[in-house]
Amino acid sequence: MATEVRERAAALLGANGLAPTGAVWWDLSTEALYEHAIKNGSGRLAHGGPLVVTTGAHTGRAPKDKFIVKEPGSEGRVGWGSVNQPIDTGAAAKLGADLRAHLNAQPQLYVLNARVGADSAHGIILRLVTESAWHALFTKSLFIDLTDEERANLSTPQGVILHAPSFTANPDVHKTRVGNFVVMNLSDGEVLIGGTQYAGEIKKSAFTLMNDRLPLEGVLPMHCSANVGPDGDVAVFFGLSGTGKTTLSTDSTRPLIGDDEHGWSDEGVFNFEGGCYAKVIGLSAQAEPEIYATTQMFGTVLENVVMDDHTRILDLDDDSLTENTRGAYPLESVPNSVPEKRAGQPTNIVMLTCDAFGVLPPIAKLSPEQAMQMFLAGYTAKVAGTEIGVTEPQATFSSCFGAPFLPQPPKVYAALLKDRIERYGVDVWLINTGWTGGGAGVGKRMPIRATRTIVRAALSGGLATAETRIDPIFGFAVPVAIAGVEPSLLDPKSTWPDAALYDETAKNLASEIAVHATKAGA
Repeated sequence: MATEVRERAAALLGANGLAPTGAVWWDLSTEALYEHAIKNGSGRLAHGGPLVVTTGAHTGRAPKDKFIVKEPGSEGRVGWGSVNQPIDTGAAAKLGADLRAHLNAQPQLYVLNARVGADSAHGIILRLVTESAWHALFTKSLFIDLTDEERANLSTPQGVILHAPSFTANPDVHKTRVGNFVVMNLSDGEVLIGGTQYAGEIKKSAFTLMNDRLPLEGVLPMHCSANVGPDGDVAVFFGLSGTGKTTLSTDSTRPLIGDDEHGWSDEGVFNFEGGCYAKVIGLSAQAEPEIYATTQMFGTVLENVVMDDHTRILDLDDDSLTENTRGAYPLESVPNSVPEKRAGQPTNIVMLTCDAFGVLPPIAKLSPEQAMQMFLAGYTAKVAGTEIGVTEPQATFSSCFGAPFLPQPPKVYAALLKDRIERYGVDVWLINTGWTGGGAGVGKRMPIRATRTIVRAALSGGLATAETRIDPIFGFAVPVAIAGVEPSLLDPKSTWPDAALYDETAKNLASEIAVHATKAGA
């Protein structure tokens, strides 16, 4: 690193409270980060060029170990509770000082500066400082490269993540629950991450910062994927991890805007990211060809994917490390993506739910009132591996399909969504990617091919005049027939061997949805 670059880097890191004693690698290229990760033994090269890494004990997020600093600047707007757990300023300051001392003592640090938010009017510059080369590569793959002008004028970023996987907290001293932690100061835009190698904590911390910032600007942040049709019609896909956001929005006929996190402003939809972070367990070239191809590309980071040590061939069906195997890759790796990472106002909203009870139809048209209820309830199932301790599907309710990442109360985001649905006349669809013929362990998963056919029919406008029936329990309008879809799938009750048990289960779920929606909207 040239002298003037070193001096500038030292000054910029000094503003973040850091004074490293070792080498500092500043905005390295993808190729250089590969070399560092392989040289230090944290990454291995697989067939086709992806970098394969393992994350040790933590193979998913640890929501019980995420804290928000309770400080005057943000205290009044945070929805405190089991999701947004408080930590006092003194404990956070002690943790920050000790984590900085740890980073300062490392033989080398990696700094990655990137943009979060493709709309420059509503995005932030994010700085990651980490002891790990592959986490810097992950961040480079996931977020948006700075322009030459942004890089030349880089000073104080709006978001900073200090990342030290090898540093563990002392719960008695730092007031954390255990050794791993994510601690966020919303007013400062600072995130402290330690004791975990799972890279998803970096991604979701940036998302949480945006979820706090954008409502203050009148912009709706969304846990969703988005794509655009040949006529410019935009579709938004809400859903928790594992419900099919990435799979269903990655469609060769509709260019991909992004797979997970977006904002919706008066100008339209924009991606927060410059890459995708997809589950890759069980991927096949036949069912998910675009995503599958990225697992054999240079620039992709694969977490906890098993490969043959000799041939370096991946085994995407092997879940011996975790079911939550992940691939992080630049959006440009998807051949049919939107380079600008933004588009116009949505025409359709798809709310994805992985119904663990197996009673919801594979598709339903929602009224505006039903849409708000489902959004506030956020019913789905946590799928195995996405969070620590989840080993089989569990029914859950996650407001706005993203409660773990929402610092403010759900009603704030729901009000923004309602305004946009009404303002732009958006059609809203409920899609069940979960079970039919019975609940988890009894029924079977909805066939991915059938779900793709159903989604394409809805987005094409082909269901606008289709004959529907009103579900007697949920009140949804359900299409009677869709070309290419087995008719029995559209009537879940007919797939159950015990009709009375179906009715009882469906009524219980409808009641739970109503209760959770009411609670979230209070």
